[in-house]
Amino acid sequence: MPSGLEPEHTPDGTECPALADMELIDLFSRQRTSLPTCPGHTYPNETIIYHGYLGSSPLHLTVAISIRMLATYRQIHRTCPRFSIQAQCKALCHLHKMLYRPYLSAQFSAAYDTYLEIIHRVDRLFKVVLKCDTPNWRLLNGCPACFYKLKDEPKLDIAYLVTMDGNNSLKRWASWMYGRTPRTDSCTPHSDYWLSLQAVDRFKDEVKAKLPVASNDIPQDDWEDVDDSNMDSSTFKCVDRWRNAGPNQWKKVFQVYDKSGIFIAACCHRFVLLACDMIRSGELAKYPLAIVNKLLTVYGENGGCAYDIGCAFAKTLQNSSLGPRARLLNFLLMVGAFHGHAHNRKCQLQWHPTYIVGTSHSEGEGCEHIFSSSNELAGGTRHASPFHWHQAIKEHFAF
Repeated sequence: MPSGLEPEHTPDGTECPALADMELIDLFSRQRTSLPTCPGHTYPNETIIYHGYLGSSPLHLTVAISIRMLATYRQIHRTCPRFSIQAQCKALCHLHKMLYRPYLSAQFSAAYDTYLEIIHRVDRLFKVVLKCDTPNWRLLNGCPACFYKLKDEPKLDIAYLVTMDGNNSLKRWASWMYGRTPRTDSCTPHSDYWLSLQAVDRFKDEVKAKLPVASNDIPQDDWEDVDDSNMDSSTFKCVDRWRNAGPNQWKKVFQVYDKSGIFIAACCHRFVLLACDMIRSGELAKYPLAIVNKLLTVYGENGGCAYDIGCAFAKTLQNSSLGPRARLLNFLLMVGAFHGHAHNRKCQLQWHPTYIVGTSHSEGEGCEHIFSSSNELAGGTRHASPFHWHQAIKEHFAF
């Protein structure tokens, strides 16, 4: 029995039965012992958590990991995203002077999932009490500087300014590439960051031809090439030459991935607002269209959005089903300052944030800052299950 724990007794004075031969894992200790059960406990994990541990299975327990160990790993992983569960388990094995075995990571992962589920449910109860559980509450209150409005506050030229972009560093390998049956998760991630596949695929048939994409993006076959006779065509020639690989090469690459990356939107202070999975593709038009649809629904009029191909995407948006709504709500697109310098002078005069009233010192490249940090997750998520892939990214964004 761990030091400091006394055996529990029933009301008639007899000693309660104990969970025998439990292996308890803490940061600097590892011991086999028996834990006394408490009156009224039905399941083993009730007893385990009473003593400060979480089991690695729901009923037949042999290993339990201390809650403070799980809390320690959570904070380490938040501040160092590349520090994976496998690395943590190897460190524990060195501390406990034992050989590492792969099943130890699975046991730690199961206990960690339970710990995060408890944290999530406690947070949800707090939100209900504080009345922070209304629809879109996080989107409307995630960044006070962007979205809190004071009484009689003068209207800004741009009421809210966001950035959006895709990133293919957080790819997830398809398990069938190894000859294995794809794993089906029994649980779903708790996150209001992600747009559903249905919300994204709603726009998949709205674009039919190809739109030039940014130099760090992937050429696609379903961007729309609309009639731009009412625009100065020379403005858009700046994107015609952007290529970093042939489409046929990328089609072969995408076959090995289940998820080829993420597409996100963030406020100008780099709080992530929305995200969606890129499924075996690059930056298809349906991803930014789905993001813009949600932004218009939640935030309303006079919004601004920086996108590295904002000049060309403006044509796609204008000719999509969102076009009339975007014009009615005065939704403004622009190109981020970093990517804008790759555009020609005429394009910059119209789309660069330096020349747009209301952008102030915002450079419109917040997504690049976010990706420079989230890229550290890649090593630990490349072969993760869909649930753990979403879980790791959500934890990073929430932090």
